Amino acid sequence: MPSIFQRLFAQSDPKDAMRPLYNAIVVEGRQPHWYVEGQVPDTMDGRFDMIVAILAQVLMRLEALDGQQESVWLTELFVDDMDGQLRQEGIGDVVVGKHIGRMVSALGGRLSAYRGALVGEGDFAEALTRNLYRGQTPPADAIAHVESHLRARWVRLGCLSRDALIAGDLG
Repeated sequence: MPSIFQRLFAQSDPKDAMRPLYNAIVVEGRQPHWYVEGQVPDTMDGRFDMIVAILAQVLMRLEALDGQQESVWLTELFVDDMDGQLRQEGIGDVVVGKHIGRMVSALGGRLSAYRGALVGEGDFAEALTRNLYRGQTPPADAIAHVESHLRARWVRLGCLSRDALIAGDLG
């Protein structure tokens, strides 16, 4: 049990303010429709890929709202969560860093691909096939389901203020 002095003088972690948003991203990424109608593989990799797809959209929205620091904190929460997940799966200290490095690299690549598809000239279905389905061609209705829901999420995110987003509102 912490002493009274520890409680009085404890410094809060600034990224804790981003926890409601991160939790909302994870909850959204675990919704069954992604894995049933969207046929995203219901595996650890598939769940990671779905959460990253939503996280990438949120990071892009924060960027548009001049929320660079919030983006850093949100990414740090993601890394902390992935580190914990890997350790829970029995991955040892020696290789956790390599796995985290690959995950952060995957986030960066997907951020670029999804940005190109949502705000540029890229093909969103192609980016989703490559990243969510790991190159396996999903049925047309499955990719259409995921694409339409992510595009709708993107539009809703565009209507949110920075404060609403940070509070965990995904639209």
